[in-house]
Amino acid sequence: MSQHYLSPLFSPRSVAVIGASDRPASVGGVIFRNMLEGGYQGRLFAVNPRHAAIQGQRAYPDIEAIGAPIDLAVVATRAHTVPDIIEACGRHGVKAAVILSAGFGEAGAAGRALERQVLDIARRHGIRLVGPNCLGVMRPSIGLDATFSKGGAKPGKLALVSQSGALCTAILDWARPNDVGFSSIVSMGTSADVDFGEILDYLVSDPQTESILLYIEGIRQARRFMSALRAAARTKPVFLIKVGRHEAGSKAALSHTGALVGADDVFDAAIRRAGAVRVSSVVQLFAAAKALSARFRPTGNHLAIVTNAGGPAVMASDRAADLGVALAELSEDTRRKLDAALPATWSHANPVDIVGDADAERYRQAVTACMQDPGVDGVMVILTPQAMTDPLGAARAVIELAGQFNKPLLACWMGDTQVAASREAFAKTGIPGFRTPEPAVEVFSYISAYYQNQKLLMQAPGPLSHQSEPDVEGARLVIEHALAERRKVLSEMESKAVLAAFRIPIARSMVARSPNEALLLAEELGLPVAMKINSPDITHKSDAGGIRLNLGNAQAVRATWREIIESVQANRPDARIDGVVVEPMVVKPNGRELMVGVTSDPVFGPVITFGAGGIMVEVLGDRSVALPPLNSYLAGNMIQGTHVARLLQQFRHLPPVDMEMLERVLLRVSEMVCEIPHIREMDINPLIVDENGAIAVDARIEVAYPPAGAERYAHMAIHPYPAHLVSRMQLPEGIDLVIRPIRPEDAEIEQAFVRGLSQESKYFRFVSALQELSPAMLARFTQIDYDREMALIAVLVEGRSETEIGVARYVINPDGESCEFALAIADAWQQKGIGYKMMEALMDIARDKGLKSMEGDVLTSNRNMLGLVSSLGFVIGEGEEPTIKKVVKRF
Repeated sequence: MSQHYLSPLFSPRSVAVIGASDRPASVGGVIFRNMLEGGYQGRLFAVNPRHAAIQGQRAYPDIEAIGAPIDLAVVATRAHTVPDIIEACGRHGVKAAVILSAGFGEAGAAGRALERQVLDIARRHGIRLVGPNCLGVMRPSIGLDATFSKGGAKPGKLALVSQSGALCTAILDWARPNDVGFSSIVSMGTSADVDFGEILDYLVSDPQTESILLYIEGIRQARRFMSALRAAARTKPVFLIKVGRHEAGSKAALSHTGALVGADDVFDAAIRRAGAVRVSSVVQLFAAAKALSARFRPTGNHLAIVTNAGGPAVMASDRAADLGVALAELSEDTRRKLDAALPATWSHANPVDIVGDADAERYRQAVTACMQDPGVDGVMVILTPQAMTDPLGAARAVIELAGQFNKPLLACWMGDTQVAASREAFAKTGIPGFRTPEPAVEVFSYISAYYQNQKLLMQAPGPLSHQSEPDVEGARLVIEHALAERRKVLSEMESKAVLAAFRIPIARSMVARSPNEALLLAEELGLPVAMKINSPDITHKSDAGGIRLNLGNAQAVRATWREIIESVQANRPDARIDGVVVEPMVVKPNGRELMVGVTSDPVFGPVITFGAGGIMVEVLGDRSVALPPLNSYLAGNMIQGTHVARLLQQFRHLPPVDMEMLERVLLRVSEMVCEIPHIREMDINPLIVDENGAIAVDARIEVAYPPAGAERYAHMAIHPYPAHLVSRMQLPEGIDLVIRPIRPEDAEIEQAFVRGLSQESKYFRFVSALQELSPAMLARFTQIDYDREMALIAVLVEGRSETEIGVARYVINPDGESCEFALAIADAWQQKGIGYKMMEALMDIARDKGLKSMEGDVLTSNRNMLGLVSSLGFVIGEGEEPTIKKVVKRF
């Protein structure tokens, strides 16, 4: 594959510092000195029109005077000079530039105009920009220190990407004495061009990077960010700090970077879904990364604590309760082992207090017993130096055990002088060590959350094919009718019609525009009834005096119609009134009132919300949020994230609710927001659920036209399953095939397909002697990100079972303009036109995606494939090896 387009930024062969200076305190002076002292391995040039030499090196008046190719330009001049500098860089063939100057998008209207001018010039010349208003870029392994930070950084396996230059300098200052090294450090600044998503794309394939650390203030391109973050988190641990958790912080972040800042709980939901972990401090950021680098593999959050003192164990237990970390229940077998190894005065519970006179052997036996317990997911070991304690001996015992288990093992040796040698021993062997219990518990919670979030990452919801198809077009017509009348809020009747179109059970409603009409409708629907004001301007009907319940006779219905109208006119004289809604009184003695909603986050787009319903919804604040699309696992996880979840189980005299139906409602809402981009907000409140099902009693939907010309799922941060790409093909002998995008649940038929290929077909596809897909490969091939790749499979449907007989896939290259394809057809089904049909469909998808070319490597001995791609218009050229042909199709 060709070199990554950001290679000139991360691995430049030549660098020009524009604005290099002899003044020690100037930005240009510090950068040039850092490059010299860092031992940069490429060619370094100083650009300054006022001097013939800078810091003993020849200086050039401008970049074009250098007379040699430049990969990376580092610009440290005033903002108003930058457009001409970038223009000169473009003429000279520079492909990447770091702009350290401030005074652009973060500095008001004039700054934004200047930023647009710089971006236009850069795009015209194909230059990618980092910044403006940033600290710069480091690549310690090649001596690249294009920053104005002092002191440099050690080479290592951690990549740090930050929107705050000042935080980078603080982290670097902390990292040096703590022996923390970096593969790359990138200060993003205002991210006017290159954003987090593109940096993450590079780091995913960077062999020097094992873990990725992010400091985020705001996101510009949510789809690219989520897609890249999910791709990165599949292969490397990603930890991040996100500021702006409260309103004041969000405003500060916006003014600093100019990037969008959305709701904090939505950001949390997005990060969990992406398989990454959010931490709250810089120390925790590195501690969590260090813990995962020790190859710990927790499967849950049940922690055992081994200690020689009760007080610190209580502190650890309290912090665990704060964070939702469960103290493990020790098994009977573990208790017996501890009874045999410990004094009779041990705590006989978790925390395991092994008493103040504990020696190294006692620590060894207690920790071993806990680590062997299947109900324990990790162990935290606490030591306080007492008169009879051997801190280093106990530390060595713990270090010896660490290599025998793959569960997290964290050490908290409290004190200073007496435990200094122990801390050094832990640091040398990579065991996370802490001075106090609380940070140790926090790190365990983070590494546990990492693997819990990895489960969320692996969820790739497919279509609701096992359920009845929604009437998408009918729902769209209801919404477009309202928009045509210049209404942004649907009436209750219209809102319920949209819900019904997506097969969500609703309480039947009708609008009465007079007292007598209300009476007739009540008789038709059946008494008792509920009556509610029908107004596009009123969300909280009860606050406006617009709801009456349980009306059981004709006189009450007729009188109530007038009561509601008069009450609302008095309380909300500005509101438009279109009659009164009459509906049957929903009587569910065992029902729980819930709320299901949709909001539009300014960063991540549509978000599904769930929580307790009724009139107290805002006061209780009990809500869980999730990014669509959802599947049953994600819907269940969402429900369990609320306090009201406990009331949905058997509770006192109430039976458990129909959880399957509740999950189905959430899945239908997810389907709705995927397919109807017009929806901006929605409230189903209350949704009443009992043991027999669920029913939407009231609903409100706010709508708007989606952007003209936007692609089908442009409003989504996570690309849903593209059900519209399903097609059918009939072979000449009358056999019908379905060609559709692959789904996670296709793992079994994908594995069977690969196993069934002949040795020759396997070699043609994988260029190896592979016999079957490993679990990791199988997950990678079936759990795909439809935004950056596509895999179509051809299946033969027989009853309820499917047999895969072909697969065609592409993966978009890092340049975002081309893709690499692969195709395999089962041996018994070759020469039937299936490959041609699948490649045609795959090329259509790539073309619609805006890609400019499709390429692939084909073995010269694979004559059938070469003939197929030739018939499809591919140009066949020489590959990098004599046995391989490079085939390219330009769109």
